[in-house]
Order: sequence, then C-alpha cells, then structure tokens
Amino acid sequence: MTRAVTLTDIHAARERIANKVVRTPTVLSHSLSERFGVPVHLKLEHRQTTGSFKLRGASNAVASLSAEQKARGVVAASTGNHGRALAYAAKLEGMRAVICMSRLVPQNKLDEIRRLGADVRIVGNSQDEAQQEVERLVAQEGLVMLPPFDHADIIAGQGTLGLEMIEQVPDAALVLAQLSGGGLASGIAAAVKGVSPRTKVIGVSMARGAAMKASLDAGRPVEIEELPTLADSLGGGIGIDNRLTFAMCRDLLDDVVLLSEDEIAAGIRHAYEQEREIVEGAGAVGIAALLAGKVGVNGPVVILLSGRNIDMNTHRKIICSDAIAEPAA
Repeated sequence: MTRAVTLTDIHAARERIANKVVRTPTVLSHSLSERFGVPVHLKLEHRQTTGSFKLRGASNAVASLSAEQKARGVVAASTGNHGRALAYAAKLEGMRAVICMSRLVPQNKLDEIRRLGADVRIVGNSQDEAQQEVERLVAQEGLVMLPPFDHADIIAGQGTLGLEMIEQVPDAALVLAQLSGGGLASGIAAAVKGVSPRTKVIGVSMARGAAMKASLDAGRPVEIEELPTLADSLGGGIGIDNRLTFAMCRDLLDDVVLLSEDEIAAGIRHAYEQEREIVEGAGAVGIAALLAGKVGVNGPVVILLSGRNIDMNTHRKIICSDAIAEPAA
C-alpha cells in the first residue's frame, strides 16, 4: 500500500516551493466573529498567484520531476484550477503542458489556461471521461501525468497551507477545508494534526455530486454522477483506484458536511458584502457551512477561501439575487 503523506513531506514541499508561491495572509473576520461569538479567521488563499491554492501542489510536483520527465511534458485532468496552476508551473520551466477537461468547466477557466500556453482538450461530460484522454496521452505520447489530487507531491504541496494556517492561528480549534478529490483536505489535515492534534478539520463540499463523501459513506471509492454546481471546482470523482486521498480523508478528517446551491450562494454573497472578497463557489463553502449552521464552533475557527476564479457575470447574478435556482442536470 502506498505510504500516506507525512508532516515531513509537507515541510520538504514548503522548502521546495518557497520562491514559487505566495504565503497568503490570514485575517480576522469581524462580522463572523461577532455573529458566532468566537474568533473566526479567513485564510486568503484566493489571492494566490493563479487565483487558487492549486499552485502549491502543481509547483511542488513539477519541481520534483527529473530532467528527463520535464523534457517529456506533463498532462492532467482538471475542473479548471489545477489546470491553470499546472500550466503556470510548466510555463515557468519551459515545459509542454496538456490539460484535459470536461464540457462542464466554465469558459473563463478554459480561456485562462489557454492564455498560459497549455494545450487544452475538451473531452466528455465528466472529469472521469477527461481522465481517459489523459491516460491515452501518457500511453501514446509519453507525457507525465500529474493528477489534480491523488499524488503524493500534490498533496504535500497543498499541505503547506495547513502549516501556514496553524502557524498564523496557533490556537485554532477548527479548520474548515474544501473537499473534492481530497488532495487539499488530506494535505491540510496531515499538516494541522501533525502540529496540533486536537484541532478538528472538517471537509466541506456541495450536495450535488460529492464523490468523496459518497465514497467515505460506502467505505470504498465509488463513482457518482457529476452534476452542474456553483462549486464547480469541487466536481469530479476520486478514482476507483484511489491510492492516497480516500484513506487519508477517512483517517484524518473529523467530519464532512454538504451544502445546497442556495447555501453556497449565501457564502459567496457574504464574502463579497461583508468581507469585501470575491471568491468562487468552491472558495465560499467554508463560510457557507458556518452560516448554514452545519458546523458547531467552540473556539477559534480558520476558514479557507480557496479560489477566486469565478465567471464575473455569474458572480454579479449571485450578488444581485436573494436565491439561486438549483442548476439543471
């Protein structure tokens, strides 16, 4: 069985990417702190260079490649943010990058990946279908696959966020982290619990197509239908042959909570109206979980704002509306 990512791995990743990513600030939310009666801090990772946390894992994975692997180029399936981060990291190294995505990925994310010089392939209606094209390119063209979550170097890179969170808020009682394929949540949990074992880490996802939650409930990786959602970055399966993140999330997360589309929209609105921050649906789920009463608080909270790469027309509609209809399947 593949070894889980450790605190030592995460510290090594931090040294490797120190000059490639921004150490983002953590700030106190006065509005949420007053509302819930405990200090609530926001980790502003949406201000990262490519607009999301994904640059950490991508940068660590690319930096860990051999010269021969770099010469071959890299390929990945993505719901958008991993592709953008990998395209950016590859461009800095002068490497070829191919990003495979489904038709559900928003146009603004496709445009940005193309702007960074990557070759974009649109395949099918799910990340699992896009992954089939990735595997073809690996077999036929020799590209190196760097998946968005189930990879030790990716997980360790995302885990550097957990180190920063617990250093910036040493007395944190609860950390709320986005949960999709589990690379982010498992990396953060490994870092946070490695430093502060009593701190709880809760994964937050959308109710529409939460693959990791369905897999944890089943006790094994399962496939579920990928559905349109405001939290589009959290879409996609975890892989039936998942090697790392399923077990790490099972062993390290204290709970998983799911949110409706209206609850996610409320999180986006709060971030904008009260915190003056523009975040995408996935970036807002931690705030949304707190506002919806899905998590109990009894001490300092750290909420990750994971990304800002939202289509601005969509953002405008959410801000100007009191309700969001459930997207059509």
